[in-house]
Amino acid sequence: MRAYEELVAEAEATDVSGWDFGWLAGRATEERPPWGYARLLAASLGTVASALDVDTGGGEVVGEADVLPPRMVVTEPWPPNAVRAYQRLAPRGVAVLRASADRLPLADGVVDLVTSRHPVRPCWTEIHRVLRPGGRYLAQHVGASSVSELIEYFLGPLPRERQERDPAVAVADAQSAGLTIPDLREARCRMEIRDIGAVVYLLRKCVWWVPGFTVDRYADQLRALDAQLRTDGPFVTYSTRYLVEALRPDR
Repeated sequence: MRAYEELVAEAEATDVSGWDFGWLAGRATEERPPWGYARLLAASLGTVASALDVDTGGGEVVGEADVLPPRMVVTEPWPPNAVRAYQRLAPRGVAVLRASADRLPLADGVVDLVTSRHPVRPCWTEIHRVLRPGGRYLAQHVGASSVSELIEYFLGPLPRERQERDPAVAVADAQSAGLTIPDLREARCRMEIRDIGAVVYLLRKCVWWVPGFTVDRYADQLRALDAQLRTDGPFVTYSTRYLVEALRPDR
């Protein structure tokens, strides 16, 4: 394994915009949920006339679909990601809008399908509002306690935070907004992180994991973790995911 300083410097210099994690190839692995969200999304997009993808990141998952609806809109609030989404999707006729999930820039009842992979905080009233009667929401959400082993290595025990993103709460909120839930599936997926550069890259990219993270601020923990990786092998943590399908009733 290369020296600590070299691994960290490389990770700090790497562009972390967008949601392409290809830089981690050979350095970290994550099991995928069994339902295959990208495949489900592509199949769904090919059957509707209009769709909205919320918190699209750099448009990576939508971009995998061979067929897009005649009217396809994506929203992304973070400027670097919005630029990437525009570069990837605008040539295919997709409208790319900078907007947050709590204020979707669409009229009432205008889309057949709303989708999202790992939305920051879904706003169920907005999802209900923009869906046409009979429309559908299909998304993969981050579940409770996701990557808690890594986060708590840096921040210490966070018992309250482990309960956030509970799928039962999401279902209740969706139902309160007037949606029905025909499908909900959960998965716990093993992650292995093999070097300290991968740790730094992940914490720079997923900024909500360890808010305010910098290499200097967490130098002691990073050096201790680097030593652990060299002697004990990969750091193991678990991502949690749930697939949720919601419907706006016809009436």
